Amino acid sequence: MSYIVFALKWRPKNFDEIVGQSHIVSTLKNAIQKNRLAHAYLLAGPRGVGKTSTARILARALNCKDGPTQEPCGKCPSCAGIANGSSLDVIEIDGASNRGIDEIRTLRENVKFAPVSGKYKVYIIDEVHQITSDGFNALLKTLEEPPEFVKFIFATTQPQKVPPTILSRCQRLDFRRISVMEIIQQLEKIIASEKTKVERDVLAAIARSCDGSMRDAESVLDQLISFAKEKVSLEDVVSMLGMIEQSSIFEIADKIIQKDAQGALKILDELLDMGKDTAILLSELIEHFRNLMVAKVSKGDPKLIDLPAEICQRLLKQSESFTLEEIFSAFSILVNTQEMAKRLESWRIPLEISFVKLCRDPKHQESKSAQPRSMTEEKPQAKDKRESDSFRQQPKMNVIPAAGQQFQKKSENAEPPVANSEITEIPEEINQANANVTLDSVKEVWQKIITNLGKIKMSVATYLNEGMPVNIDKDVLTVSFSKNHSLHKESLEKKENKSLIESNLAAALDTVLKVNFVLSKEEKISSDTEKHPSVRSALDMFNARLINE
Repeated sequence: MSYIVFALKWRPKNFDEIVGQSHIVSTLKNAIQKNRLAHAYLLAGPRGVGKTSTARILARALNCKDGPTQEPCGKCPSCAGIANGSSLDVIEIDGASNRGIDEIRTLRENVKFAPVSGKYKVYIIDEVHQITSDGFNALLKTLEEPPEFVKFIFATTQPQKVPPTILSRCQRLDFRRISVMEIIQQLEKIIASEKTKVERDVLAAIARSCDGSMRDAESVLDQLISFAKEKVSLEDVVSMLGMIEQSSIFEIADKIIQKDAQGALKILDELLDMGKDTAILLSELIEHFRNLMVAKVSKGDPKLIDLPAEICQRLLKQSESFTLEEIFSAFSILVNTQEMAKRLESWRIPLEISFVKLCRDPKHQESKSAQPRSMTEEKPQAKDKRESDSFRQQPKMNVIPAAGQQFQKKSENAEPPVANSEITEIPEEINQANANVTLDSVKEVWQKIITNLGKIKMSVATYLNEGMPVNIDKDVLTVSFSKNHSLHKESLEKKENKSLIESNLAAALDTVLKVNFVLSKEEKISSDTEKHPSVRSALDMFNARLINE
């Protein structure tokens, strides 16, 4: 007899042998017991989790000599025929190769014929989402009202591609990915039955690499047993699958904890010399920091991490050396590395950059960066002085301290005004100057004020440029913004931004003004907008005119 691969040899033959889908098994068993079987089922889920096997077991349960039954015997002619694919009452169709309207018309013609030997005629259509829209439309009526002896079982890995008109006529059963521990347990049964020696670490590595697919795990185990001479070791599975050893991931994380960038780069170099895939390494690191986060929050709960208990304990111990903020930061750096790698031909450079970033000592960086700030903390004052001098050079634009600052007599050796000091008394000449400031005089220097603000804080200049002075009442200047610039208004109303604007107004107008920001009732500012220098320039450039809405 020819050799049977594990994926076929260990395929479930009854409901109890289905791994990791207890909710599906309970639903179908109860439906059989209560005689509430639907005429059509849609089995949806990722590859290798038991969709087609479940469909065949359900077909056996319906056509068994004792059926419908929760436990098909597997020995009667009907069960045997379904198992070896010779049953005339169970028709398996590949949706990819029978996707057109002609094939569906043939199916509709055959549906009306009664089963040959069983109680039901069962149609199992795999990858049903491959059927064309015309094919689905041809199937609608038959699917909604089939003969009482016909059952449809659809299987698909992409249920979102199945039309809603088909979904509404089926009972949908969603299969989940099989957990790592459930895969390990099933593989242990297989190696015990096959009398093969396999290390437990090997089973964990296989389960982690298969992304919840039992069929993939069985195929990998089958291949490993053929690959190894005697006992299957962890080196065998790492060599054959090109996987990254769990120990290497832990070592990299240890180097990050120790802030040893050179050590981390050495481990990376060794892995690359061994031919490891850098994309897989990056994915493993992202998953590792996810596990560290869960271990830290859940105190190493194996159920949440879905790994063997010994690995969970090791994760818990390592997570104690990280804060949650450090884990989040590492996760962000690694995800950004994936984005960077997509733009570069080499994955090595982004990985090396991320390793150095992860190994930096934040405290050391802060202490070093704090030094130049302390040495140059006088520079902003010098900058303000230069900008104030530029205003002094303009005719009739002497620098006046902003509101909220103390006024002093002008002298050559006078100290600059101290910010945030309380106002004691406003000189009479300032009050008189307020009365002489008009809206037109504000508009004349408005663009100069914005230009000067751009040298100090670009965001304030950008936001203020969208506004327009519309009114001046005593010492209050009103600046209006259109409705769609409410965020600009809110940003400029912050204390530090408002104080900066008032200081520059005082310097430009030789008087003290407070600023009030409002939103225009109209969507656009009409009369004053056209006079705005930027708008006027744009209108002249394109020989255009302003239309008010």
